[in-house]
Amino acid sequence: MKKILAIALVALCAVGFAFANGASESTQNVSTDGSTSMEAVIGSLAEAFMIEHPEITVTYNPTGSGSGITAVQEGRCDIGLSSRALHDDEKAAGLTETVLALDGIAIIVNNSNPVTDLTLEQIADIYTGKIINWSEVGGNDGAIVLIGREAGSGTRDGFESITGTEDLCQYRQELTSTGDVITTVSTNPNAIGYASLSAVSDSTKTLAVNGVLPSEETVLSGEYLVQRPFVMATRSGEALSDAAQMFYDYALSSEAAPIIAGAGAVPLN
Repeated sequence: MKKILAIALVALCAVGFAFANGASESTQNVSTDGSTSMEAVIGSLAEAFMIEHPEITVTYNPTGSGSGITAVQEGRCDIGLSSRALHDDEKAAGLTETVLALDGIAIIVNNSNPVTDLTLEQIADIYTGKIINWSEVGGNDGAIVLIGREAGSGTRDGFESITGTEDLCQYRQELTSTGDVITTVSTNPNAIGYASLSAVSDSTKTLAVNGVLPSEETVLSGEYLVQRPFVMATRSGEALSDAAQMFYDYALSSEAAPIIAGAGAVPLN
């Protein structure tokens, strides 16, 4: 709710700007719905776009990738947001994906954890219960606490696909947002989790994977292995509204690239 209110406040400021400059009182709306990992990217893009186009309000509903895909399928939003590629059955059901940016999935631990690097195989073994104590990978003696996202999360789908751990992870907690994962790991010295690179901060430690830390450069080059796309999903064969098309085009433009990078993701343009 706080996230929706924050976007709404930006929208109100934009509308106020429009009135002050003699713009029409008729405001056009663009609704987006989906991935919580895309909050920083979509929020930044929406804010910049509404400053340029005060007659248009862009809203963002952080429901998770699966819910966002369903929302756009059912016509409840203009653009669905997914932090994973669309599945073949979703495309067959009438959706088109457009990759907006790439994002590293950061492997995070508590700041007090001395471990700095894990291999992809070690990460898989940790999440499937083959490695259960931090001392097995060079850390302190302590049972590893596995934190992850809920079923249907694009971050979880990406993480499990890359590590080959689909339906095998032995989570202690399955949380419903990127922010909740980061907060939980930051308060538990034995926890490990995964989160969008665009969302992590110094409240947790980000691990190298196979000796490579996630960054814009290593994600774009492919050196950092744990990465996934940020996708805009639209209904195939159905034109967007004029306002939604303007926002869609803006998000993919070279003008938007530094905004996306500033939000922690890797623009493709």
